[in-house]
Amino acid sequence: MADTARADVQGAVEPLPDRALRRVTLVLCVSQITTWGVLFYAFPVLATRIAEEEGWSLTTMMAGFTAAQVTAALLGLRVGRHLDRRGPRAAMAVGSAVGVAAILGFAAAPTLWWFLAAWALAGTAMSATLYPPAFAAVTHWGGDRRLGALTAITLVGGLASTVYAPLAAVLEQAGDWRTAYLVLAVPLALTVPLHWYGLGHPWTRTTAEPAATDDPPASDRDPLLRTPTFLLLVLAMTMAGLAIYAGVVNLVPLLAEDGLSIQVGAVALGIGGVGQVAGRLAYAPTLGRLGPDTRLVTVLAVTGALTLALAAVPRPLPLLFAIAFLAGTARGAFTLIQASAVSDRWGTSGYGARSGVLSGGVGLAAAGAPWLGAVAATTLGGYDAAFVVLAVSAFVAVGVVAGSPARTSLRR
Repeated sequence: MADTARADVQGAVEPLPDRALRRVTLVLCVSQITTWGVLFYAFPVLATRIAEEEGWSLTTMMAGFTAAQVTAALLGLRVGRHLDRRGPRAAMAVGSAVGVAAILGFAAAPTLWWFLAAWALAGTAMSATLYPPAFAAVTHWGGDRRLGALTAITLVGGLASTVYAPLAAVLEQAGDWRTAYLVLAVPLALTVPLHWYGLGHPWTRTTAEPAATDDPPASDRDPLLRTPTFLLLVLAMTMAGLAIYAGVVNLVPLLAEDGLSIQVGAVALGIGGVGQVAGRLAYAPTLGRLGPDTRLVTVLAVTGALTLALAAVPRPLPLLFAIAFLAGTARGAFTLIQASAVSDRWGTSGYGARSGVLSGGVGLAAAGAPWLGAVAATTLGGYDAAFVVLAVSAFVAVGVVAGSPARTSLRR
């Protein structure tokens, strides 16, 4: 049976009226700050305490976090195809419900294996609730106004670490890590009805090329996905994602290794969230004026330099916090670059599937970031050395982008 919230045939997308688009943007702002905060940013703050209290290996727990990111990345293309055909309503509502189940699984975990299984469930939730589905929704419904909606969503989403990293630390201090997760499940549960009732606008099917049936998916035949230009862009974004996300999730362990408290690490993580907001506010009047590859190269070069700085400057605290803020600005700009990378180069047709592939690469990098960071620190003798490796990854990505100029072929 056809979904009543979409057209059964592919056609021209009708952007939402301003008022409806503002409502959708508000819904996604609330859901993104909540979902990122609960499913992603709480764990780096709580991980060290969980390892201490339960006697579980921190590296193994980070591997569980990695497995969640891998799950989300691998499901990204499938979710993207669903979005191109049916829209975000059901996917994001169900994803939120699965996320609540995962958080409750953390809180109840009697063993490390249970805890790791809950991370696999969390990865399924992430694939349907984090930025890629939200980006697909406003890119489809926003038309020429999509940059404003994308900016608003990432501005608010960028505050997730600012709000939820300190909140997780406070909840853990007031009770324990299990209590913290139980409390954090409440705001996440509220996003289920928010998605269901707030994202029910009509959806026009859009794929990379017309198809008479849903099987096989049109996106399987999209020639763009196999072009060198697209694949090199995916590679560069993946390497950039490794540097950026590993820097986020390993920041607290880096600072703890340098003798700073978990609370100081949480504050630095939160300041980075404020930096994300600043980076997104400044994006349109600064980087937005540049070409797609020029702004990506700029952000990657800055990211590499600041990652090196984090490894070298644990004190004084004001300088550390300033570096964390600047690193957050680069991270914030990168999120908008990721959101617009496909549409800036090849248009909005088939955005869900195309962006799903691109986001899948970034997601795999984010997946490997926690575990690879911990392994690199163990292998190289500390997190300082691991952060140097992350900086090199960002600089190599600069070279990949520089060798692959943007193309506008296959734009639809």
